[in-house]
Amino acid sequence: MVRQIADLLKDVQHKKPLVHHITNYVTVNDCANVTLAIGASPIMADEVAEVAQITSISASLVLNMGTLNQRTVNSMIAAGKEANSQGIPVIFDPVGAGASNLRNQTAKMILEEIKCSVIRGNISEIRYLAGENAKTKGVDASEGDLSDDITESIEVAKSLAKKYNCVVAITGATDIISDGIQTISINNGHPMLGSVTGTGCMCTSLIASFSGATSNYLLAAAAGILTMSIAGEIAFDRAGKAGLGSYHMAIIDEISKLSDETICRRATLNETYH
Repeated sequence: MVRQIADLLKDVQHKKPLVHHITNYVTVNDCANVTLAIGASPIMADEVAEVAQITSISASLVLNMGTLNQRTVNSMIAAGKEANSQGIPVIFDPVGAGASNLRNQTAKMILEEIKCSVIRGNISEIRYLAGENAKTKGVDASEGDLSDDITESIEVAKSLAKKYNCVVAITGATDIISDGIQTISINNGHPMLGSVTGTGCMCTSLIASFSGATSNYLLAAAAGILTMSIAGEIAFDRAGKAGLGSYHMAIIDEISKLSDETICRRATLNETYH
């Protein structure tokens, strides 16, 4: 698996897939920058009059609920349906699912009307989508959910993956990626990643970048998360003690410099089959 991820990085850099984002205004610039840093090409178009056309020329589509409004909800549905009709992978980031009626209704509508290839969220968001008892804390995972046993997180990911026939990725101290049959756990990363706004959204953009270069979305999700995790480790060693601002920039720097050799040397992951 690690060698496949390393090879996929080279494929992204060669193919430079166009990644269409309908995302949030808090993290949009960072999402564009990490997409460029990994070797893909970002476009951020959320006007309903053009989203279908932009999606049709893209290699993948990100739907991110971070800063919802009715206009962008309509755009997400239009873009998602176009992506499905063209066989373009949809990467869904259900930011804050469980926190408000609007977010809950939007997530439900997206999952009912659009075939998602990958759903990436924190444990609280994924627990909510899976119909489990989730404790929300705005757009962050709650302490109660974070304290749950990793085995339970794996079962939640597997259950949601089977329900929607997709890949489910839970990012946290240990990252879990599952398609319901195969599950990957990643133990790279650094706690400081959780102190920088948007690292989850950026991770979704990385997953979309890799998804634009392969039809193996389990591999793409693992590649995106591993990329962010390894970059977070190296960035902390280089700039973590300087503070959050320096660390933030260093993450993007390290993603832009990431090589297949570094992935193979530093990756810590496990695979299980069910």
